[in-house]
Amino acid sequence: MQAGRPLIREQQEHATVTPLELFFDLVFVFALTQVTAFMADEMSWHGILRGALVLILLWWAWTGYAWLANLASAEERPIMLAILAGMAAMFVLALCIPEAFDDLPGGLQGPVVLAVCYLIFRAMHLVMLMILSREDAELRKQVLRFAVSVAASTVLLLVASQFEGWQQTGLWMLALVADYVGTALGGFRGWRLPSAGHFAERHGLIIIIALGESIVAIGVGVAKEPITWVIIAASVLGLLLASGMWWAYFDVSALLGERALATEPLKTRARLARNAYSYAHMPLVLGIVLVAFGLKEVLLYVSDTSDHTLTDPLPRVALAALVGGVVVYLLGHVIFKWLTVHSISVVRLVTSGVLLAAMLLIVALPALIQLAVVALIVTCAMVVETLLFAESRRQIRAEMSHH
Repeated sequence: MQAGRPLIREQQEHATVTPLELFFDLVFVFALTQVTAFMADEMSWHGILRGALVLILLWWAWTGYAWLANLASAEERPIMLAILAGMAAMFVLALCIPEAFDDLPGGLQGPVVLAVCYLIFRAMHLVMLMILSREDAELRKQVLRFAVSVAASTVLLLVASQFEGWQQTGLWMLALVADYVGTALGGFRGWRLPSAGHFAERHGLIIIIALGESIVAIGVGVAKEPITWVIIAASVLGLLLASGMWWAYFDVSALLGERALATEPLKTRARLARNAYSYAHMPLVLGIVLVAFGLKEVLLYVSDTSDHTLTDPLPRVALAALVGGVVVYLLGHVIFKWLTVHSISVVRLVTSGVLLAAMLLIVALPALIQLAVVALIVTCAMVVETLLFAESRRQIRAEMSHH
């Protein structure tokens, strides 16, 4: 690397995601499986809330690196080293997730280790941004404004590690408010987003990876059990649900988002990227993880007949996660579409309402039937949408394939 060569990318619309970024995302997958397992172990409303808080924290950590690798290519050596160091911190943080709130006996203090890993992870990101902003005064000012929210959230997490119960959960919430609201208050003026294509692709890949985690949850739920017709039925229904969620994002939404980001003027592109991607993709990932937890429980109920019979309904917490996860996912899409193309997804809004109503009706039915109802509602919604918007879908796909 020559001395003094600027690391910041020139305007590049068609930069692609590098293998290193995908490698980095694999650590994130491990963290997602840890969150799903954490919720399954807790199996309470408080446990679900805490699992969601961990996920929202992980998402914010991940999204910072998506901006960083857009600003400067991950092939550049300093960026590469920062990403690898960040990966190590993220991996140790993921290992701490089972004791994110309650320290297990022996060893180091789990909640403290988690907070320190988060601090290291965010500090690496900040240091890289400071190096990159050497030649860009506006970016430097923006990074300094951003540093305040990073410092506030990490201090709050460290304080939270000294408390227990709801006080600790409350402090976690404050830490996340510091992160998300602090970043919003810092404005967007100095942020740079040289490649819209790279940014949209990066978020598409993390959605694929999260959906992959829901498939892992299905497999892990039945790995040790002898295969039966019921397990086959539940697995196929789980896959049908995951496929419906995949279709909801990748059939048209992702293309519309990428086009909106690419055509947005450079001045306001960072704001659109922050709102539609950094913020509005969080409910998508949270929804997928909640669904993964629900699927894991369904497969446990249909495979492990020593503890459960096939007529047992899911515990209410697990059913709420399964249905609520899909609803959060669909509402995240409604927000995403509103921010990118300023139109309201009526089908998805209606589907969310139908799912919530159905949840009340299926609360006492066997777990397999509960999953079947949810999977069928989502599949029908996607079929209706595809038929209703066939022409505009064809136009968008044709237009994007010319680029």
